[in-house]
Amino acid sequence: MNTAPIISRVWSFCTMLRDDGVGYGDYLEQLTYLIFLKMADEYARPPYRRDVGIPDELNWQSLKKLKGAELEAHYIEVLRGLGTRPGMLGQVFAKAQNKIQDPAKLARLIEMIDGADWVMMGADVKGDIYEGLLEKNAEDTKSGAGQYFTPRALIRAMVECVRPEPGKTIADPACGTGGFFLAAYDFLTREYQLDRAQKEFLKHETFFGNEIVANTRRLCLMNMLLHGIGEMEGESPISPADALIAPPPRTFDYVLANPPFGRKSSMTFTNEEGEQESEELTYNRQDFWAATSNKQLNFVQHIRAMLKTTGRAAVVVPDNVLFEGGAGEVVRRKLLASTDLHTILRLPTGIFYAQGVKANVLFFDNRPASPEAQTKEVWFYDYRTNVHHTLKKKPMTYEHLGEFIRCYNPLNPHEREETWSAENPEGRWRRFTYEELVARDKASLDVFWLKDKSLTDLENLPEPDDLAEEIIDSLEAGLGNFREVLAELQG
Repeated sequence: MNTAPIISRVWSFCTMLRDDGVGYGDYLEQLTYLIFLKMADEYARPPYRRDVGIPDELNWQSLKKLKGAELEAHYIEVLRGLGTRPGMLGQVFAKAQNKIQDPAKLARLIEMIDGADWVMMGADVKGDIYEGLLEKNAEDTKSGAGQYFTPRALIRAMVECVRPEPGKTIADPACGTGGFFLAAYDFLTREYQLDRAQKEFLKHETFFGNEIVANTRRLCLMNMLLHGIGEMEGESPISPADALIAPPPRTFDYVLANPPFGRKSSMTFTNEEGEQESEELTYNRQDFWAATSNKQLNFVQHIRAMLKTTGRAAVVVPDNVLFEGGAGEVVRRKLLASTDLHTILRLPTGIFYAQGVKANVLFFDNRPASPEAQTKEVWFYDYRTNVHHTLKKKPMTYEHLGEFIRCYNPLNPHEREETWSAENPEGRWRRFTYEELVARDKASLDVFWLKDKSLTDLENLPEPDDLAEEIIDSLEAGLGNFREVLAELQG
């Protein structure tokens, strides 16, 4: 099947709509609604003859036969009606709105989608189309979508290290557009010869997530469907509930996550004077080691609670989780004692769409309760010092993380060798014992040993435009922190 024409049309139509002020995010939403309806129509016909719960008056055929203002009015009614349906159908169309104000262009978009057989199209092709649009949307900083988009190179590296196995469950309590699920799905189908039962389990029982933002949740559901995960008529594997509100209803074999950046959990409400106010949320859960309004520390505690006693996690966290005192110290000491926190990857700036982020990946394995500390040593890989990436000119690729994956040694993680030594002080891979780490001030895991060459070697300074971009990132990150402080003072 030649899919190049449909890919070309999808992208060219997006360009045309952008001239009308319709951004990638709005275009993605409309594509999601219409492709879902078209796929449902294909499934309703031979040889499938499936009922996905869409009444005739709201189906694909009801849209195809209308034009002009009549089409626009009916499309709005379709979105409203399907948003009240149960299960995945209701979640895909929850709070749906028409963002294409020109009925003629809406008709052309319907015609374009009608020209392809989406069910028969390869999952890799459909997925590439959708993932490409998601990345373009993340690049549009005005939309704010970047906060839900984790670099795919980083996700793939994390999955390669964890190496999920068939027949086991995978969860993400802040799943965004589903990047970790798709990478795990690709890994399982590539690395294993799955039998029929394993394929069914992978499609229907492997993935579970939470995403509180309705627009992001629908993009995640559609992304998964287009990649062959789940069923249109089934229950949604993505919950709209705030994962932090209560202990997890079940535990999982793996948790892969990049929880949202931002240190404070808060909710917004209208006071008696009709003004908007925000209030910090502190989750007082008995299964948490420390009560705090720090969202990142809460997610670390929640992810540990999500794991089976043999469960494994890989989670992206900002630097403050590694060194913050108070609740931060409590969480670090408990994590080191009750799990095997065996690896920390220090990430460079310039790889996230959120500006100026300094982040790390924690890899830890849960363990049954024991009086002895479960962490014996922590291996650090410093991929931050003297590393310079930018999103456009020098983006981080999977190959850039190749040395870390080799050092991690996913197939034999107990057979690791340091690249750092007294003879090789530039080695990026170094281990520290549990005793060394808990003896540090506040049990800080903010460990570094490499010299920053930019401070001593003027010949190896980054290019001027790279430096300018880093400075802008730092300034924007600083402004974001000042806004948080101002919001707290005003609150």
